[in-house]
Amino acid sequence: MIAKRVGALCGLTAGALLLWAPSLEGQEGLPERAPEIETAVGERITLDDAIERAIERSPSFAQSQASFANAQQDNRESFGSFLPSLSASAGSSISSTRRFDPNTDVIVSGSANSYSAGLNASVGLFEGGRRFSDRARTQASLESAMAGLEDQRFQVRLETKQLFFAALEQSELVDVARSRVEQALQSLELVRRRAELGVATTSDSLRARLEWVNAQQNVLQAETTAKAARFALGRHVGVAGPVVPVPPDDLDPSPLGLTRDDAIAVAQASSPSVLASRASAAASSASVGMAKAAWLPSLRMSGNYSWNNGDFSLADGQTSWSVRLSASYPLFNGFSRESSIVRAQENERVAQMQAQDRQLAARQQTDAALDILRTSEEAIVI
Repeated sequence: MIAKRVGALCGLTAGALLLWAPSLEGQEGLPERAPEIETAVGERITLDDAIERAIERSPSFAQSQASFANAQQDNRESFGSFLPSLSASAGSSISSTRRFDPNTDVIVSGSANSYSAGLNASVGLFEGGRRFSDRARTQASLESAMAGLEDQRFQVRLETKQLFFAALEQSELVDVARSRVEQALQSLELVRRRAELGVATTSDSLRARLEWVNAQQNVLQAETTAKAARFALGRHVGVAGPVVPVPPDDLDPSPLGLTRDDAIAVAQASSPSVLASRASAAASSASVGMAKAAWLPSLRMSGNYSWNNGDFSLADGQTSWSVRLSASYPLFNGFSRESSIVRAQENERVAQMQAQDRQLAARQQTDAALDILRTSEEAIVI
């Protein structure tokens, strides 16, 4: 029963095709081509120019630059914590001096003026090693931000090259699809001539027309994909529209110059992502030292020099100075120190694991990239 239904369905389909497709024996001309999609034509751009412009306008690269700038300022502040703080102050005041004079039984009015200036300085003598730990943390964070900036630069270059060659590939696939249409038209012409000689069947004509239809559909799809690829490349380089990639002078593959073991060793030792993760782990270790410093007392010295005068003049006036040495030690702060140490130690443990995982990921990604490179080289030969 199923076989009969399938046969009937095939017969109906074949009959519909026969009614739709005119016989090529009496056909005077070939079918008209489908209208082509206007392939996006815009500014022409080379690979080097695309990479340079992509780096300049990449939001992710700008974010990495901001992180690096912030790390530089944090490192600068950690160095400044070793230097004394200095501040200056100045002020003036006027107040009324209304009083009762018992000799004359009158209220005497007047005013009193006051002018002052001062200079204050203070420096931390001992803070339990917190400043040294903070210095080590900010330096490690700066190294991490620097490695992250370099890693993001490579990521932008890689993405730009992928979009550039994808747009270039799609442009060439459009030419391939159009050549397939020309080939299908030649097949149609061949079938028409064979039909005139009486040696072509209806099946031959249907297959030729189907190949022609499919070839035109492939052209439309290729043109649409090429247009989208050019717009994607334009957005990536900061152009409000499509850009046309200029083919490089030489597309032949060049030797890598490294063996598999050497490439993996370089990736594990100097990959920007690996360096960034290692520096982050070092910063987390320094944060543990900062948290433990809260268990030690702190010593601070401060000094003050001040000047006061009732007249607006530097000739006279009273000066004074003071020096103060203070020590502080929190006896109990609601388990804040303990919590800070536990959190810092957990962050250190996670950072160490992330650094190890990043090293393994670099090895895996390098090995996979080498396999893709080898496969592509062999595919070119094939």
